[in-house]
Amino acid sequence: MAVAFVTEFPIQGDDRTTTNYDAINERLTSEEAPEGLILHYAGFDEETGVFRAVTIWETQAQGETYRDEKVMPTVRAVMGEDMGIPPSRQGSYELHHVAKP
Repeated sequence: MAVAFVTEFPIQGDDRTTTNYDAINERLTSEEAPEGLILHYAGFDEETGVFRAVTIWETQAQGETYRDEKVMPTVRAVMGEDMGIPPSRQGSYELHHVAKP
């Protein structure tokens, strides 16, 4: 069953820059799409005051492996060991339905 991985960061004042996200995303998307990736999106949710990134995977294991082996090392390479503001929400859940065109 498909699984959604959600990470949210609190918006800091009027800051709407995506420099760090863009640098991380550029490194991660320079290769072929990883096996099991269904969809990724990210953006500012002004109503809840967060920058939200959501990635949908075919399985929990695929998402965890990609996060641990690719995403986190790339985040550390771009941001340094400090890694900036910690997420206010980070988790995953099984999806009941995913529609693909």
